[in-house]
Amino acid sequence: MTEGHVLRLSCEDRPGIVAAVSGFLLECGRNILDAQQFSDVAANRFFMRVVFNEALPGAPGSEEVTARFAKTAERLGLSWSMRSLATPQRVMILASKADHCLVDLLYRQRIGELAMNVTAVVSNHPRETHAAVALGAIPFHYLPSTPATKLVQEEQILRLVEETGTELVVLARYMQVLSDGMARALEGRCINIHHSFLPGFKGAKPYHQAHARGVKVIGATAHYVTGDLDEGPIIEQDVERVSHRDGPEDLIRKGRDIERRVLARAVRYHIANRVILNERNTVVFPD
Repeated sequence: MTEGHVLRLSCEDRPGIVAAVSGFLLECGRNILDAQQFSDVAANRFFMRVVFNEALPGAPGSEEVTARFAKTAERLGLSWSMRSLATPQRVMILASKADHCLVDLLYRQRIGELAMNVTAVVSNHPRETHAAVALGAIPFHYLPSTPATKLVQEEQILRLVEETGTELVVLARYMQVLSDGMARALEGRCINIHHSFLPGFKGAKPYHQAHARGVKVIGATAHYVTGDLDEGPIIEQDVERVSHRDGPEDLIRKGRDIERRVLARAVRYHIANRVILNERNTVVFPD
């Protein structure tokens, strides 16, 4: 759905929020196309996502509606965002040697499955490493990182994020641990993908470690990046059963497929404004 606008909000849970939001949209000549809500009883928090379009002739424009809702939101104590679904989000992709997630995201963007404009591809490996990746007109930036240059390299990336107006950074198997400073700078707008059996199998060759332990299920997790390594709020996960017949290479092959689809779904949910942070948790409204 690319028609209309999407409103996303959260607040202390109490009666009247749905009525206030729907009444406001009616007063502004808007028609609700889709609405989802959730009450976290334990945390006493309310979450809502509403898609709406302009329904009546002479209705106020989008900028005026946004300005008016800001006053309503202040009165109700809402945390909120509102944006046009017709405007693709600006996304920067970071990758290392493995490019299966990078290729998959670019393909899905090219066929229109992911409504995003890729502002740049950044890698800590040279362009030759990704020679088979069709970037077209997408800028590629080779920014090597060593323990001595890590902070300088991160400053370069953050400068690129600002200069390109990037709204979301995707770590598509970017095998560098972000510093606490960079994680804070990208809080809520940086998605990572990793093996679901972390932290059980950390370090080098996790699939080999998993095979040695005889795992029966492998998977992947997409989450927002925080200063705690691989422990940020989870957006999406998936698993696949394996058996004693599967060797390490089989696990790696199957793992690549899971990683691609989990990361793509997480990115799609984010750019469609379906994800709302709830402390260390997330509320993800399905499509």
